[in-house]
Amino acid sequence: MTAKICIVIKSFENQRSGLLLNTRKIGLPKKQTLYTVLRSPHIDKKSREQFEMRIHKQLLVIETETHKLREKLNWLKLHDLLGVQVKILFYYQTRLDKVCKP
Repeated sequence: MTAKICIVIKSFENQRSGLLLNTRKIGLPKKQTLYTVLRSPHIDKKSREQFEMRIHKQLLVIETETHKLREKLNWLKLHDLLGVQVKILFYYQTRLDKVCKP
């Protein structure tokens, strides 16, 4: 039986990490926000400063057998990425979900 682990990674920097075998890396659109702040609120209203925030997103898809699922999760736990928001989704197929063909 196969299992699929989908991992969504959000960070301020583009992540370049070593991947496991049977892993697909899919780039998702990045979100860019621009903030404008007045430098001096009393005089010089035209003097402004702009700040930008970019959030990079990636989708990692790991396909594995269900009996090797624990190894993959331990690998993810050991290679903890700092400054990154991680969301993990599991998809698996049981024997009852398979369609029998005569």
